Amino acid sequence: MACGCNDKEKLFNSGILVENRPGAVLPPKDQWEGKKGGYVVIECPQRIPCNPCATSCPTGAVKPFADINDTPEIDYSKCTGCGLCIAKCPGLACFVIDLTYGADEAIIKLPYELVPVPEKGQKVKCLNRTGEVVADGEVFAVAEPLKDQTKVISVIIPKKLAGEIRAIKVVC
Repeated sequence: MACGCNDKEKLFNSGILVENRPGAVLPPKDQWEGKKGGYVVIECPQRIPCNPCATSCPTGAVKPFADINDTPEIDYSKCTGCGLCIAKCPGLACFVIDLTYGADEAIIKLPYELVPVPEKGQKVKCLNRTGEVVADGEVFAVAEPLKDQTKVISVIIPKKLAGEIRAIKVVC
């Protein structure tokens, strides 16, 4: 039985993105696949008063906001994949995806504010936007760029799921 909700209502009722929309899009495929270090993906589809992704970006890849409520726009020619925006975003909406890691594998850098903190080499479960396990991954690196308890976890994932994986679950 259909709920009668449109996609915008689904987002606001569930918090789950159901479509690409301004502020929540993947980089252009032709640029994305060959970029060593990866590109930022910011899934922030609502107009809210927030701009740490833009103010923390050392290269200006996240364009300055004309209005504090703007959704992020990215100049992919300036993005280095450094991940500072990941650590700075209070909404955990920033990710970096590097498709150059291997033929069938990619690296995704994710924000992580839970315990236990995974360690390099540890196996983790990769989750999609709805929290379902969609793959197994391996922690490639753990960083704390801002020294503020927000970790940036780099995980080796199946390349074909780079547009779907958005979180990890540590299995002890």
